[in-house]
Amino acid sequence: MQNKKLRIKDWAIDDRPREKLIIKGRQSLSDAELIAILIASGNKTETALDLAKKILNSVDNNLNELGRLSINQLIKIKGIGEAKAISIVAALELGRRRKLTDQKDKPKIKSSNDAFQIIQPLIEDLSHEEFWILFLNRSNKVIEQFKLSQGGVSGTVIDNKIILKKAI
Repeated sequence: MQNKKLRIKDWAIDDRPREKLIIKGRQSLSDAELIAILIASGNKTETALDLAKKILNSVDNNLNELGRLSINQLIKIKGIGEAKAISIVAALELGRRRKLTDQKDKPKIKSSNDAFQIIQPLIEDLSHEEFWILFLNRSNKVIEQFKLSQGGVSGTVIDNKIILKKAI
């Protein structure tokens, strides 16, 4: 008798990630189940959920680390092709942008932590250095965020003249 892979379609309806999302809501799904929905299908030997678990295992179940992976790094995981990698990267980028849109109101800077909360979503997943400037009005509300430069892994170069010209 051959060992036949149990497909997700063969699972009980309450256990299937897509149906579970519909019936029980998005909060009821694990990270692996959400990624399985993104990648949509498995391969001959693994279900989409198996592949999702493999992806999460490769980053020690850390979604922030997963957000830092490039398409090429994801493709190196056996069973993940370009289309699946692109879906994952696109979804994580949407999540990052969603975090940024929560800052629509002009936030007021009262401490260095306030500035960190604004800039952190912009730079948290980068593999290189960037120099950002927050321009504030007289009441310390952010007028504009401006990326002055982008560098390499260990540093970036800035020019004070550009900062002053932009500020004025």
